[in-house]
Amino acid sequence: MTTQTPQETTKDVPKEIFLRDYKPPSHSFAKVELAFDLREQGTTVRSIISAVPASGSTGELFLHGDESVKLDGVTVNGSAHERYERGSKGLTLKDLPNEPFELSITTTIEPQENTALEGLYKSSGNFCTQCEAEGFRRITFYQDRPDCMSTFTTRIEADKAKYPVLLSNGNLIDSGELEGGRHFTVWEDPWVKPCYLFALVAGNLGMIEDKFKTMSGKDVTLRIFTEKHNIDKCAHAMTSLIKSMKWDEETFGLEYDLDLFNIVAVDDFNMGAMENKSLNIFNSRLVLATPQSATDADYAAIEGVVAHEYFHNYTGNRVTCRDWFQLSLKEGLTVYRDQEFSADMNSRGVKRIGDVSRLRTAQFAQDAGPMAHPIRPESYIKMDNFYTVTVYEKGAEVVRMYETLLGKDGFRKGMDLYFQRHDGQAVTTEDFFAAMSDANGADLSTFKPWYSQAGTPRVTANGSYDADAKTFTLSLTQVVPKTPGQDTKIPVMCPVAVGLVGPDGKDMELTLDGKSVGTTTVLRFDKAEATYTFTGVEAKPVPSILRNFSAPVRLTTNLTQDDLVFLMANDSDAFNRWEAGQTLLRTLLLDLIKGDGQYKMDAAITTAMRAIIAGAKEPNADKAFIARAMMVPSAGELSDMLDEGTVDPAKIHEARTFVMKTLATELRADLEATMKANSAEKYSNEPADRAARSLKNTCIGYLSYLDDAAIAAMTYERFASADNMTDKIAALNSLSDKECDERIKAFAEFYEEWNKDPLVMNKWLGLQAMSNLPNNIANVKALMEGPAFDIKNPNKVYSLIGGFCASSVNFHAADGSGYEFLADVVIKLDDLNGQVASRMVSAFTRWKKYEPSRSSAMRAQLERIRAKKGLSENVFEIVSKSLEA
Repeated sequence: MTTQTPQETTKDVPKEIFLRDYKPPSHSFAKVELAFDLREQGTTVRSIISAVPASGSTGELFLHGDESVKLDGVTVNGSAHERYERGSKGLTLKDLPNEPFELSITTTIEPQENTALEGLYKSSGNFCTQCEAEGFRRITFYQDRPDCMSTFTTRIEADKAKYPVLLSNGNLIDSGELEGGRHFTVWEDPWVKPCYLFALVAGNLGMIEDKFKTMSGKDVTLRIFTEKHNIDKCAHAMTSLIKSMKWDEETFGLEYDLDLFNIVAVDDFNMGAMENKSLNIFNSRLVLATPQSATDADYAAIEGVVAHEYFHNYTGNRVTCRDWFQLSLKEGLTVYRDQEFSADMNSRGVKRIGDVSRLRTAQFAQDAGPMAHPIRPESYIKMDNFYTVTVYEKGAEVVRMYETLLGKDGFRKGMDLYFQRHDGQAVTTEDFFAAMSDANGADLSTFKPWYSQAGTPRVTANGSYDADAKTFTLSLTQVVPKTPGQDTKIPVMCPVAVGLVGPDGKDMELTLDGKSVGTTTVLRFDKAEATYTFTGVEAKPVPSILRNFSAPVRLTTNLTQDDLVFLMANDSDAFNRWEAGQTLLRTLLLDLIKGDGQYKMDAAITTAMRAIIAGAKEPNADKAFIARAMMVPSAGELSDMLDEGTVDPAKIHEARTFVMKTLATELRADLEATMKANSAEKYSNEPADRAARSLKNTCIGYLSYLDDAAIAAMTYERFASADNMTDKIAALNSLSDKECDERIKAFAEFYEEWNKDPLVMNKWLGLQAMSNLPNNIANVKALMEGPAFDIKNPNKVYSLIGGFCASSVNFHAADGSGYEFLADVVIKLDDLNGQVASRMVSAFTRWKKYEPSRSSAMRAQLERIRAKKGLSENVFEIVSKSLEA
């Protein structure tokens, strides 16, 4: 009965998978033993699975398996089993026992040929795995689904000279020498997990080691592995890991559950990092750092991502997803946890501003485009495409709203109940919702649509003061816009945090419904419209609405320009103080973009910006916040706020340039003085020094808009004398759009100094690719052919091609050349790595947003890509949804 589907018929038309079709697995796998024989030209994998049929089993078992996997044999209870059918997606075993049995499968794979970087592959001469979401099926035939949870024992055999380090999940229980210069290790993971959390690394790696004593007194060994020449760059990652472990104990009472925790850094990795149980695998850019090779932003990213992957040990590993539609159950929750960790380690206000800026620029745009989906999607074609800003960042905002509604203590009670109920299980978002509700005895029924509805709610808030009655009334309305496949929406519970700022600049004590509610209260706004009246308001206040961005909505208010300037100076909420300034700038920029091209600066904004900069002179000034407050809304955020069919990137670029240049001209003396006052003689990585660097480099960025040879010379001198990467990159960035000898010289010198370090070269590639110098596409094409670029390395692609897509001038060139170039790259990439290609083609998804000539050119390239023979499921899904929306 053994059948093998002919190779030419194995390519199926991409099929949509729906949440409504979920069925539990036909068999559970109580225990899995894996044996890897790693070889240069092929690797043999043997699995021994203790399988248990579910009640009512039909005697059939479907195992996922990629076409690249060669099936060598199947045995059941020790005897050869030939009753199976193989298709393009896997293996269907037939006539199986209706009682527990032992299933053994032997496969051969070729990691050295695996350019998709999924499953087991080779990176820089080392073996490495990436199994989330569906990579394990490239290793062997298995129930590759997150609700199939098992204990794993893994034996690895390899050449000792080439691969002295052999790692997998859990505890090392055996190792030894073998004939022919080979050796082996055996790893046992006592905690049940799905196969997406399986990991293996084999290579010639260096290591640093530290210890952590848990709150119960257990000693945990911590190790970070990387290529030996990079071992001096791992200290910050280790410090971040130790901070994360301590924070999780103190904040959530969660203690690490094994004696060993390993991190491995690899250069070729599709994602940022992966939380495999006890063996986290990281993209090297999120581990390796010294002040000379990494920026302050890199240091912050490493701290946050190390924390994120460690926090997954409970929110993702110990409690995992029943199916991939529940991805935000682990990712949104863990992003929220890493955001809170980073806020506690650094400036909470600045962290919140950064997180919301990313949400608005990337996620709001996704919510308004053809790829809009709820944080719990209803369907997908390729799961890789749903590792999105919606699932992660909007998912984190949904988790944060629980805390806003229930308070920190209530949120902790919900988390405790969640772990108590579901430790060792694969669960759903409904289970998390139930734990939060039940632990607090709270009716959160109107909160549920956040999981099932796509789109960003639009909330309008209008305030009015009655001097005679001494009341302040806030009227709220909400509308959730239509999104693909969802025309009908219902109101959702939006926690709207509100304060009233009195004429003296201080928060008023609030009375609502006859109760004193402090100086900030959270309104549970869950209807299409509602009115709230505060009493005992002795003087006309300015309302501070949606404090700390308490709900992920688009907010419109009736605040005047004077009100916003007042809040900029007085609001006790750091986010809303920043937001007031951003609202002024957005309004100005949108008016300029929509206008007749006769640009005029608003003097009130210049005055407000001067006051912001002057604040840096105050004792205990929050310079990191001031640097944030000086930033002008990005081109992406402005594009998202314009009507469909009207976006002209050239106009947006011109308007932003006008505002930046005008502010730089009018505030030059202030900017130069602030730059000099915050220029330290020697590098330090303390928070105050990082804040000063941020402020100084923001000033330099403004000054770079001036057409002044002295500024270019000054920027180059700062580049040449910088003793750290933060200042070098800031100076390079400030020169990147200037047609001057200093730019050419600085980029050449940077290359000469750093061309042997691939991570630093990614910065060099990215800065050149993002340049808005006219006709920069020729430079980008030349860089693609140069030694610093490798199309098989995701980091290189994200830096160069992703950087190019961020150029308003060149990617969006009116002649369509930028679009044609990206399509060429996507078509080439698709044959190598569909996951990376799909990320690049996403730059086209909002083609309808642009004015007719550009939208037509984008559509033509999407159709060209769709016509490619053998298009990957990853790219097919993005392209087809973009064209059909």
